[in-house]
Amino acid sequence: MVDYTEGSGKQYHTGVGPDDIGKYVILPGDPKRCAKIAEHFENARLVADVREFVTYTGMLEGEKVSVTSTGIGGPSASIAIEELSKCGAHTFIRIGTCGGMQEEVLGGDVVIATGAVRMEGTSREFAPIEYPAVANLDVVNALVDSAKKLGIPNHTGVVQCKDSFFGQHEPEVMPVSYELENKWRAWIRMGCLASEMESAALFIAGSFLRVRVGSCFLVVANQEREKKGLPNKQAHDTECAIKVAVEALRSLIKADKAK
Repeated sequence: MVDYTEGSGKQYHTGVGPDDIGKYVILPGDPKRCAKIAEHFENARLVADVREFVTYTGMLEGEKVSVTSTGIGGPSASIAIEELSKCGAHTFIRIGTCGGMQEEVLGGDVVIATGAVRMEGTSREFAPIEYPAVANLDVVNALVDSAKKLGIPNHTGVVQCKDSFFGQHEPEVMPVSYELENKWRAWIRMGCLASEMESAALFIAGSFLRVRVGSCFLVVANQEREKKGLPNKQAHDTECAIKVAVEALRSLIKADKAK
């Protein structure tokens, strides 16, 4: 592959090198969330700010850790995890937001993904569609234990990933409404908990790269509850999901050190 950095030693898109990041990385979508997440680290500092990729690095449980934003969607998320893994990172937790799909998934809850529906394009350039997008079991268990420990309402299961935000929320106006609406109903019947945009690409890329990946999300609201006239509160503060991820990262670091 051509070295577009011309020998700088930094990754082209994220602007980081092996000395800049830890082996454990939290992946929010929004660059503005990075500073907020970094407040949970010790001695955190900004190490890179390129395009949508903002990176802070600090310490947690005596281990170097980082947070890198990925932007929205699978393409940029896959670039982030590929470049970070090239720099030595081996454990990733995505923090994001999602929309609930089952009636019991309420705004303000946290969803922890065990797997993702690959209704997006990025993962298809890694693996055939028959290959499942699944989270790493160690990371999932750490996230579940963390949410329980913190007393945060949570749900664990499969999420749906797509490329078009408005294709989810206004499928009836899309030329392919027949496909979007039919598949949405199928996902709900299968028990899909929530919809978001990055986990399928991250899980598939993680499988290819042989790194550990998990995801947890704040539920912003639930459009299915809205359709049925049920109470549908909104939540926008991601702090609860951040706490779940940071606590899970602590547990993973401790467990790795004990091995």
